[in-house]
Amino acid sequence: MDKFLKILKKTLAVGGSVYGLLFLVFYFDLDGKLLYNVYEPWIQKHYDNIKDRRDITKVPYDIPNKE
Repeated sequence: MDKFLKILKKTLAVGGSVYGLLFLVFYFDLDGKLLYNVYEPWIQKHYDNIKDRRDITKVPYDIPNKE
């Protein structure tokens, strides 16, 4: 029984710590800040360096004539 309580306490401590960390990420919007400050500039730089990239805004929009 003593071993079971010891394992239960460790499991609850680890679970509580993970829950606390996830709450801090949610409360301070750390995932959004990471995406905005790190991932977005990196991916924008990546796509800006692609050669022969088609500009989608210059493609004419043609609606087929249905008769």
